[in-house]
Amino acid sequence: MTYIEVATFPSLSFEEVRARLLGRQETALLDVREEDPFAQEHPLWAANLPLSRIELDAFRRIPRRDTVLVLYGRHAGEDLAPQAARKFIALGYTAVHLLEGGLEGWRTAGGELFRDVNVPSKSFGELVEHERHTPSLSAEEVSRLIADKADVVVVDARRFDEYRTMSIPTATSVPGAELVLRVRELAPDPATRVVVNCAGRTRSIIGTQSLVNAGLPNPVAALRNGTIGWLLAGQELDRGAERRPPEPTAATRAAAREDARAVAARAGVQPLPYSALADFASAARTTYLLDVRTPEEYEAGHLPGFLSAPGGQLVQETDHHAPVRGARFVLFDTDDVRAPMTGSWLAQMGWEVHFLEGVPAEALTAIGAAPPNRPAMPEVPLVTAAALVQALDAAQGDPGSLQIIDVSPGVDYLRGHVPGSWFAIRAQLADALKTLPSARRYVVTCGTGILARFATADLAEILGPSVDVAALDGGNAAWHAADHALEQGEIHLAVPRTDRYRRPYEGTEAPRSAMQAYLDWEFGLVAQLARDGTHHFRVV
Repeated sequence: MTYIEVATFPSLSFEEVRARLLGRQETALLDVREEDPFAQEHPLWAANLPLSRIELDAFRRIPRRDTVLVLYGRHAGEDLAPQAARKFIALGYTAVHLLEGGLEGWRTAGGELFRDVNVPSKSFGELVEHERHTPSLSAEEVSRLIADKADVVVVDARRFDEYRTMSIPTATSVPGAELVLRVRELAPDPATRVVVNCAGRTRSIIGTQSLVNAGLPNPVAALRNGTIGWLLAGQELDRGAERRPPEPTAATRAAAREDARAVAARAGVQPLPYSALADFASAARTTYLLDVRTPEEYEAGHLPGFLSAPGGQLVQETDHHAPVRGARFVLFDTDDVRAPMTGSWLAQMGWEVHFLEGVPAEALTAIGAAPPNRPAMPEVPLVTAAALVQALDAAQGDPGSLQIIDVSPGVDYLRGHVPGSWFAIRAQLADALKTLPSARRYVVTCGTGILARFATADLAEILGPSVDVAALDGGNAAWHAADHALEQGEIHLAVPRTDRYRRPYEGTEAPRSAMQAYLDWEFGLVAQLARDGTHHFRVV
């Protein structure tokens, strides 16, 4: 890759991108590195879409092909951004640009750089607490309330799987968008104290402030610093909890609906009649159609064209669901509570938001998960699990005959991979080949075999026609389904596992120093927002 190749793509400068963000012009500023380097530093509104996953994720995350894309890697001469530009152009995107100077150009021009993931949402949460003085209690205070059997209900605003991994003792799982709908059933007595927790701070703050904004009569507080604060205070966490709230009654739903719509109106969220949806969604704007109910409700029946985005996670991970800044949302639920409440937060984050109303039950005709939205997989040679077993047997004593490359996410590779296979990141196959023992034949695999097909095409281009390259049909899932053993552990790494950033709030084994550093970082986000100046946040 040379600077001449970089110059063949149009570029936008820091000043031009900043002007687009300030003007709310539709722009997708995309960091095409893997998640870990992205998490180390990036602009506020940059979204991570690694080069390795463009074909798998682009159509879903950037639905309009004429969206202005601005791609960057580390610096102007790095090959990732031009490679990504070629992929986007091949997929039909027509307004593809490189960020002038890459990430270093942004830094040199004085652009603010942020650490971690989901930074817009986390910094917004800190701003909410700063401006609204969201009530909170320390881990020690909540622990005493629980020990004294006080009249207190603890609700965990994270995803259910996160809650099951570790939770505050006695806590019930009520993901963020469900709080206004369901907390009244858990705490019908207005004197009952409600404590909202998450892993760190953001979902605790947003969940608590949601209940305050909706006018819940109970005293409400966030667990200060979430499960991180709980561990740092020397407290024990539960594992494998299963507590869920009861279904809300008709009266509770009606009260929650009235409260949620009032909050949404204050934030500037507009209802959209179902009859107007088709014309609205077809306009020349990027419009994200999202169902904010639970995944189980979504799969039982949803509107065609709508994607599942449970409301609490949508507010927490807005950059993942909607990388096109300046786009708009249409949100749907079946109770007129979760969509208006979710919308109220997105609107305060500077988005145009509408919630759908008047949807007949018979319109929910789509069942199960949304179908994948990706280009056709490349035609590459395939090998079955049975044939791979035979090839491995034949390769005994001849290590140069066959190598297996696994391009699964690193965490999945650790959990189980074809014995002897090497972990590699798709975008780094050329570097991986420098570590792998050379072979006359390569088989590429991954969890389902989908990403492996794209990687196989890449590898064949790198190695040329003289080397036999194929993909494992059905991937590791097919291997396991055929009752072949999987190998586990962090072995045979052809490249470092930089495809995923390890969050300091995941699990309980993270170093306490990393947990404290994470909290300290969150405390500094409000000042970073002020220096950046492109956020358009407005806390009501």
